[in-house]
Amino acid sequence: MLGFDPAYLLILLIILIVILFICFINLNRKYNQMRKNYEVFMSGEDGKSLEESLLLKIREIHELKKQAQEHERYLKDIQKKMEGSYQKVGIVKYNAFQEMGGQLSFALTLLDENDNGWLLNSMHSQEGCYLYIKEIVNGESELELTQEETESLEKAVFQKSEEIESA
Repeated sequence: MLGFDPAYLLILLIILIVILFICFINLNRKYNQMRKNYEVFMSGEDGKSLEESLLLKIREIHELKKQAQEHERYLKDIQKKMEGSYQKVGIVKYNAFQEMGGQLSFALTLLDENDNGWLLNSMHSQEGCYLYIKEIVNGESELELTQEETESLEKAVFQKSEEIESA
């Protein structure tokens, strides 16, 4: 009376039941895995609650923020102090007097970050050693410089830019 063989309907229903059973097993497995993950997530470390763990982490973050701010202030203080310290050095050894053997004379330049500092020129001879100090302001001297002093000053002034280029 149905117009088709009821065995086909029975086979179709059995296939549908098998597919639904496989889907049920798959969903049940996923549910159990999700439940385990949830329990682990909610249990926290050593039985602590999730809320306690989060509060602890938030306190740690606030503490780290304070430390970072202190370190930033400390670094700014160091940088400010470094501006006035001698950071650039230029030295040139030379033979000031031809009757002396060797290069015992030297011109030494010490500059801070703003190219302010001084230049020390030591000329050595058989009779003695002569020292001259010249003030350097913004990379220049008000007094006339010798060739060796100029070379020493240029080495000091351009030292920082060369270090940056080589890095």
